[in-house]
Amino acid sequence: MSEPHPIVLIVDDEVQIRRFLRAGFELNNFTVHESGSGGEALRSATLQPIDLVIVDLGLPDMDGSQVVERIRAWSSVPIIVLSVRNDEPQKVKLLELGADDYVVKPFGMAELLARVRVALRRQMRAASGEPTVRAGALTIDLSTRTVTLNGARLTLTPKEYRLLQVLAQHAGNVVTHQHLLKEVWGSVHVQDTHYLRIFMRKLRQKIEPEPNSPKILLTELGVGYRLAQSGEVEPAPNGAIGARAG
Repeated sequence: MSEPHPIVLIVDDEVQIRRFLRAGFELNNFTVHESGSGGEALRSATLQPIDLVIVDLGLPDMDGSQVVERIRAWSSVPIIVLSVRNDEPQKVKLLELGADDYVVKPFGMAELLARVRVALRRQMRAASGEPTVRAGALTIDLSTRTVTLNGARLTLTPKEYRLLQVLAQHAGNVVTHQHLLKEVWGSVHVQDTHYLRIFMRKLRQKIEPEPNSPKILLTELGVGYRLAQSGEVEPAPNGAIGARAG
């Protein structure tokens, strides 16, 4: 028996954009539902099963961020935001509200589908309790709290491991500075971004073949960090690995 097609809800008031997205998703075996307003989208999301939400920020009845916040209040469904606004504070706000990703218009369907697959994989891993996350030669076993690089076990400090653990739990998606600081150091340190810079540098020295040109622990300028997906990471030359922790 064939697998059911994932269901995507497209929320955009521009008919042409909805038609473009519908065609792209249906060609890739998605079932598509459409909404032209925030209110319609919220009703649709509560009345039928949805696997993914694509929402534009510029809606006629409310800002798309309100749709994100209201859906996230009761559902963990992946949400990807579309917008012509390309400012970092807006991205941070939306990610903090619960969006999984943020795509700036204009964009190509191939880029959007790649981001969709990352979000759906993360959701599937979370739902199934999959304990192992891989990014190139790096393997993080969340059940045993072990980290290996090219098969060699790394020794990390508790804070280093916790930082990597949070990134692994959101593998492929951006995690904001504030969320990382809250999860690793607590709410009183959400403005202490220098903590992140110091520990990220330490992690990269242990993990990255070239710490100054990271391929695994990636920076999203002004927003946060993300752990690359395995398909994004090219094998290191000559089987090189990052320096092992002492």
